[in-house]
Amino acid sequence: MIDKDIETRLFEYLGGICRELECNPVQVGGYSDHIHILCLLSRKIAIMKLVEEIKKSSSKWIKTIDNRYYDFYWQEGYGVFSVNPKETDIVIEYIKNQKEHHEKRTFQQEFRLFLKKYNVDYDERYVWD
Repeated sequence: MIDKDIETRLFEYLGGICRELECNPVQVGGYSDHIHILCLLSRKIAIMKLVEEIKKSSSKWIKTIDNRYYDFYWQEGYGVFSVNPKETDIVIEYIKNQKEHHEKRTFQQEFRLFLKKYNVDYDERYVWD
């Protein structure tokens, strides 16, 4: 779980990983059980590789912060959505206001709404494991 003790440092670290991979971070944020990264995808890296590097590097880094994070890991899956450049400001505000969003609905509920909104077929058995 992402707690208040590490969230700011984690978001900064994630932005740094994106920068290293030439994927300019626009906004990084999240909540206790997930993160959001709005970045410009470099032409030099596939989305799958970007996510792999973000998860691998940040997981290793978190474990060095404190013994209580020794068993931290990210789930296998991830969601990626493209953003209309005209709606970037909306996405930035959405990421900044995660705590408020999740007082009303869980991440799982919200993610399902995104999948339905964008007509993404999915099987519940494979989304959360």
